[in-house]
Amino acid sequence: MKIAIVLGTRPEIIKMAPIIDEIEKRGLDSCIIHTGQHYDKEMSDNFFKDLEIKSPDYNIHVGSGSHGKQTGLMMQGIEEVLLDEKPDIVLVQGDTNAVLAGALVASKLHIAVGHVEAGLRSFDITMPEELNRMAADACSFMYFIPTKESAINLLAEGISRKKLFITGNTVVDACFRHLEIAKKLGIQEESLANLNIADMDNILTLTMHRAENVDDKDRLISIIEALKQLTDMNIVFPIHPRTKKTLENFGLFEELNELSHIHIIKPLGYLDFLVLTSCSSLILTDSGGLQEEAITLDVPVLTLRYNTERPETVSAGGNILVGANKKSILDNANKIINDAEFANKMKNAENPYGDGDAAAKTIDAIEEAYDKGLLNIESPENIMHSFNRRMMKVNYDISVENFEKDENALVHLVFDGDEMIFPEDDLNLKGMMISYDIYQ
Repeated sequence: MKIAIVLGTRPEIIKMAPIIDEIEKRGLDSCIIHTGQHYDKEMSDNFFKDLEIKSPDYNIHVGSGSHGKQTGLMMQGIEEVLLDEKPDIVLVQGDTNAVLAGALVASKLHIAVGHVEAGLRSFDITMPEELNRMAADACSFMYFIPTKESAINLLAEGISRKKLFITGNTVVDACFRHLEIAKKLGIQEESLANLNIADMDNILTLTMHRAENVDDKDRLISIIEALKQLTDMNIVFPIHPRTKKTLENFGLFEELNELSHIHIIKPLGYLDFLVLTSCSSLILTDSGGLQEEAITLDVPVLTLRYNTERPETVSAGGNILVGANKKSILDNANKIINDAEFANKMKNAENPYGDGDAAAKTIDAIEEAYDKGLLNIESPENIMHSFNRRMMKVNYDISVENFEKDENALVHLVFDGDEMIFPEDDLNLKGMMISYDIYQ
């Protein structure tokens, strides 16, 4: 069996590292395709070396550009590689243009697509990431899903539960794995010392890069006004080049840089940044992935957004959406700073993304599908069977698995009167309202 992996950004590499590691441990054949959309020193072979994973077998070097141009160049390059390599499955991760390109090309070549971190939805179609993840899910053959909540999103979109695998999120595997690497390399002591901050018990890590925040002057000013008042914290702000440019254009950078409790620094390397966030008392961010890392690292996070595709972090209690609202930012930040009980409750929020075995569960599912011949995508030889889509309330004891056998059916959605329930094989359906297909 050969597994191809398409990736192109730092978050993808970070989250796919445990899967690449697992493939190597099992001695499986693999092919890593780097789209090269974010090329810099950190994204070169040194980054793969630092994370102790093999360098890409191919680099397409698409560089930056408009969404259409970048995606088109990626598709052309990925198609050439896949035609040559002929993998059994192509793995994509997340919601980038590389994910969109890889999923489209592989599906059109009739190669099974495995979407790692499938099913996330912000329900905000102004986000390019939302369109990418939706399109990738439409093309996928196997879905490796972080939580049951994300799985229900896919069920509601008509995806068969037989293709859904709730694995947890590889971000947990990655955090544990990469903190060990940082510790082994002595990065923790060195990176913290380089910050030159005396009080390392009072760190607020800030990241901000999304257009809806940094390109909107009113929102940006509101956030900055909140930062000015958080004088009890040492705010460490590894500034994104685009954010710095916008602050300068709005005439806000110099004022922010002069505040003694705000430490604006250049973007950090991944391992250095991971160490910084793990030692923080609070994280303020508009990043998606950092919401996951924060709850994994037991650090409270306030998210500078009005929606999130990681709602599990909010319902678990480790994340609060504050948008760009000055009052909301200050009220919640001060409560975390001054109310130890509230802060500890956020720190101890149960991680919805699992225990760090997502990569192993993902490869287990792929190997089982391969052994059963399920990764082969071929044109049908039989005339299509019709089916009827139905709803009913189940008034007797029966499991999902037995209901499907008895009725020659596939259960889609299950509602217990309060919330949607993922239809696991052994779930007792008595008292549940279900939607299902009957095949004839």
